[in-house]
Amino acid sequence: MEAVTAIIKNLLKSPRVTLILGVVLGLLLGLILGWGIWPVQWTDGTPQVLRSDLQEEFLSMAAQSYARTNNQNAALRQWDELGSAAGDAYLRLQANPNMDQAVLQNYGALIQAVKGPITSSQQAGGGSTSSIVLYAAIIVIIGLLAAGGLYLYRLLRKGPTSSNVAMQAAQANREAERTNFEELGLAPPITQTMTTYVLGDDLYDESFSIDTGGGEFLGEYGVGVSETIGVGEPKKVAALEVWLFDKNDIKTATKVLMSEHAYNDPNIRARLEPKGDLNVVKQGEQVLLETETLQLLATVVDLEYGAGSMPQDSYFERITLELAIWPRSANG
Repeated sequence: MEAVTAIIKNLLKSPRVTLILGVVLGLLLGLILGWGIWPVQWTDGTPQVLRSDLQEEFLSMAAQSYARTNNQNAALRQWDELGSAAGDAYLRLQANPNMDQAVLQNYGALIQAVKGPITSSQQAGGGSTSSIVLYAAIIVIIGLLAAGGLYLYRLLRKGPTSSNVAMQAAQANREAERTNFEELGLAPPITQTMTTYVLGDDLYDESFSIDTGGGEFLGEYGVGVSETIGVGEPKKVAALEVWLFDKNDIKTATKVLMSEHAYNDPNIRARLEPKGDLNVVKQGEQVLLETETLQLLATVVDLEYGAGSMPQDSYFERITLELAIWPRSANG
């Protein structure tokens, strides 16, 4: 369950994935509501929206009424009420053996005299507007769903996939041995967290809340990407930024954990110095952050550098940090 949660969290870090999921879920919800729960109901519609058999019945009654009353205005109005479906209904009635063809021809003669030749909607190049709109909407929806599905499929297959990265990070967090601070003669921390960056997690940015046992909010802490090197994907992370926010302090404490290569590069150091104290990463190394009422001890539990065309020890393949929080004593 932890791995599944990590996968979902990793995917939702991407704004593009969130947008695609939102569009797909919105379309599906709209289809369920519009076609299942609250389908469209027609009231006071024209005969043009009736089924074809009912359109034929309507036109048959119009022809019979015209034969009895000879009311041309009513006969023409009823023809117009069928709209583009009138010609198709008339041609179908011509092939209906139950229809009085003399009555139909009499009605048709009036229509042709006033409206011109009777043709089907296909011959006239027209069609039911409502049907065209419906079919167009269905095509657009299917296209969007297909595009969204294809995008997610390609995203999940690309490079070190988000799901694999999240699973690796979750596995590393489970396998990492937590420090027993009580055995070291220290008070147990308020909170103690393992977090792992794995190459391919380009949006790595973890944050956690600090709360007392009674639920009082004290602050927040976390770690995220501070510097990358090289080009291409996945991004090659050369420095991480650990931070501690104290609700009783106006300033957030920050320290930067750098790779060996980045720490020895004066240009990279110059870019990162404004972010906080710079520290070279070594396995087992500990970094302390302090605020007015809190202190955070960050321990490098596991470290593996990436290999390839980049300089040696320049970016992280994987790094696991243990972050532990204590209240800071009044005497410092």
